[in-house]
Amino acid sequence: MTLSWFQIVRLGLVQMCLGSIVVLTTSTLNRLMVVELSLAAVVPGMLVALHYGIQLSRPTWGFASDAGGQRTRWIVGGMVALALGALIATGAILIFPHSFSLGLAASLGAYALIGLGVGASGTSLLALIATTTAPQRRAGAATVTWLMMIFGIAVTAGTVGTLLNPYTPALLLKVVFTVTCAAVLLTILAVWGIEGRLTARAEPDATPFREGLREVWSERRARNFTLFVFLSMTAYFMQELILEPYAGLVFDFTPGQSTQLSGAQNGGTFLGMLCVGILATGFKVGGLRGWVIAGCIGSALSLAALALIGPMGPGAPLVPVTVALGFFNGVFAVAAIGSMMALAGQGRERREGTRMGLWGAAQAVAAGFGGLTGAALVDVLRLTTQDTAAFGSVFLFEAALFLAAAAMAARIMDRKPVVPANLVPGE
Repeated sequence: MTLSWFQIVRLGLVQMCLGSIVVLTTSTLNRLMVVELSLAAVVPGMLVALHYGIQLSRPTWGFASDAGGQRTRWIVGGMVALALGALIATGAILIFPHSFSLGLAASLGAYALIGLGVGASGTSLLALIATTTAPQRRAGAATVTWLMMIFGIAVTAGTVGTLLNPYTPALLLKVVFTVTCAAVLLTILAVWGIEGRLTARAEPDATPFREGLREVWSERRARNFTLFVFLSMTAYFMQELILEPYAGLVFDFTPGQSTQLSGAQNGGTFLGMLCVGILATGFKVGGLRGWVIAGCIGSALSLAALALIGPMGPGAPLVPVTVALGFFNGVFAVAAIGSMMALAGQGRERREGTRMGLWGAAQAVAAGFGGLTGAALVDVLRLTTQDTAAFGSVFLFEAALFLAAAAMAARIMDRKPVVPANLVPGE
């Protein structure tokens, strides 16, 4: 028995909840540390890198999924850990003005929990989808679940940005508490009873973890795709921790406005993903390879525009340029994710979860490395130049990485369209 489209949408609600909580830590809390608390951008950069670094354990969770087991408890338990981490991270924001060392200690524990929660919940969810979805629906399942994740990010960022005006620490804690509690409750409702009706693995796999991982790494296609994921996701995440501080320091955006900007960016990402789903599926326009390349090039051009409008200061078209960046990020992301889901079932049998875990780990390392590198470069450049030039230089470097990723995709990805005909639910 395989997942129905209704069940895929239900599981997509978990992705939506993951995105809703994570966006609070990578956008709102990040901006508050840099602008309101006047901390170096490398501080939130290191914290976010920590939570991504802990996700190096994703292949282990993916391999465990291949061997069989209770995925539901890992999905729910991971979401609880994520919610608790977000609450502690928010409390640390209130501690920093009184004690930097205590605030940092609390933040380190919080972001470690966030990494464990995202890794356990997210990897178990993807393994469940990959092993219980019919092959012709895998790319469609990826599109649906990631659209829901981006929708959760965009709605949460926009709503929280509105609720935080005017900003107070007490209001921040109240808003985050509400979001995290709602996410845990919705996750429980979303996964309730689904796994019991499905058989993800007919029988357990006794292969040792290292042997299973070695088998996957020996596959040339899986290995090349892992390297592509790392390069492209480094470019994708490099602006994550500096865009909102850029908006505040260069364009005088308030905390609420910069959080809304993040919501607008993710709204653009949602539209980019939806565009690929409709055009590639409904109208058979292009294949995933072409959409990945187009998304990388469009993202590079948008980042260049983001750097060029810096000297204009307040009043510059920051919002439309940011939406354009989100749009092309979405085009790239959904095509890459669709390729990932399609490739997960290729190669050696019984290794879908291990492949997803390997690529998830590459993405996590790239996200942490990219975010930390972007923040550190901005800090270093601000010592010798103006804020506008510092941020602009990093955006241009990120654009160059996207162009390199486009060149790599053109070299290693299949030229044939691999989007299945029934990508859209209900077909």
